[in-house]
Amino acid sequence: MNDWTMRAATPADLEPLVELRAVVMRPDLERLGRYDGARVRQRLRDAYQPSHTWIVELGAATVGCVALRPAEDGYWLEHFFLAPELQGRGIGGAVLRELLDRCDQEATPVRLNVLQGSAARRLYERFGFTLDREDPVDVFMVREPRG
Repeated sequence: MNDWTMRAATPADLEPLVELRAVVMRPDLERLGRYDGARVRQRLRDAYQPSHTWIVELGAATVGCVALRPAEDGYWLEHFFLAPELQGRGIGGAVLRELLDRCDQEATPVRLNVLQGSAARRLYERFGFTLDREDPVDVFMVREPRG
């Protein structure tokens, strides 16, 4: 699927992303017994930084986002989600490849966390992320830069 694009996020993107995130995260959070619609929305509102976020679009429609937040020891990959009907079509892998290529050029590690049991973990493992630590809810992963 090659007709997707990424663009810089703006403050106006927040509320559509909040609603999409609630839809995307609901199955995993329900499986873990942790779904709270208000909380899942507020967490993105509290953490949203447009300057570090890209919007994934298919045509003119917002279908996802991803953030790459600078940290003192690399980057944190955050808020990476795609509309459920587009998952498994290669868009997530292409977005991730583009961001990781940038990080590799900077020789910078990337960290993330994913919910326990999430299918997204397999995507991250295919791109070289390895287990750092885990708790009952989250799996923390890291990817060292590639040469």
